[in-house]
Order: sequence, then C-alpha cells, then structure tokens
Amino acid sequence: MSDATSDVPSDAMPDFQDPPRTAGGVALCGACRKEGGCKLGVERERMEDDGAVRFALTCPRDHEGGPNVAHGGWTAAVLDDCLGHVPLLNRVLSVTAELTVSFVKPVPVGRPLEVRAWVERREGSRWYISGEMVLLPGRAVVARASGIWVSRDNGHFARHERWLAGQDARPH
Repeated sequence: MSDATSDVPSDAMPDFQDPPRTAGGVALCGACRKEGGCKLGVERERMEDDGAVRFALTCPRDHEGGPNVAHGGWTAAVLDDCLGHVPLLNRVLSVTAELTVSFVKPVPVGRPLEVRAWVERREGSRWYISGEMVLLPGRAVVARASGIWVSRDNGHFARHERWLAGQDARPH
C-alpha cells in the first residue's frame, strides 16, 4: 500500500476520499456538496464509542407530503443516507443493495429528529445495518430501517455509465 493510503483500512476501496463535511460533521454526497449542506436536513453526525452513529436532523418544509407531515420518500431517503454513512465513517465506500423501511408514525416537518444507525453484522463486503428515527425530545420511534450495503470498488460508477450507454443504444 502506498504512503498516501497507509492509514486507510484494507477493506476500504482504493478511490476513498474523505468527503467534504458541514460544520456539524455531516459528510456530503455529490448533490449536497454543490449546495454546501445536506438538502435532506441532516445537521450533525457523530460516531459513538460503540460504533453506532447518531444524526441530528429536521425534515425541511419542502419535503412535506401531507399537512405538517414528511413525505414517505423523504423518510426513506434519510434512512438510506444515514445508514449508508456507517461504512463511510469507517472509511469504506459502499452502495445500497437493499433497504427496508417501516413507517411507524407520521414524521412531522420542522421538528427535531434523531437517527441512530448501527452495524448488525458484516459478511465479507456486505454490511448489514439497522437504524431508527425518533422524534425529540420524547424519543418516540417514527421509523425503522434495515438493509445491506456492499463495499464498492473504484470501477463501480464507470461500469454503471457503460451499462447505461448500452441501454440507450438498444432499439425500443
């Protein structure tokens, strides 16, 4: 391993780059990097001593699905993003392979929420991660999620672009 990557664990992918972060420590995805903040409303993230990760967030009004209630797609997207940050904070790039969301209660917009995510187990390149979203301050569970994230190699997105180009070239 070269000096530039000697501090990266062997299960981290060779194209690992520490993503830009907000003042609250939130690692930003490609779209949010351009905005300079998380468009989903995640304000802070912190890894705990046990390896679990806590996220402070609020559903922005522009993700309202019903009166004062978050759109279910926002809830699923936030849980996908937060649970997917667990490998990232362990310096491993991954992609979502499977996600199951249980909508326990309507998620209010504009109210403080917390997501806690943790690794259930790892099998090779597969990370089995669970989490829950709670409404603060009472900590009522409003959603739960579990899924599988797969470590990705540095050719992942290039292969996708080639596949997509092939789809465009096929006759309808």
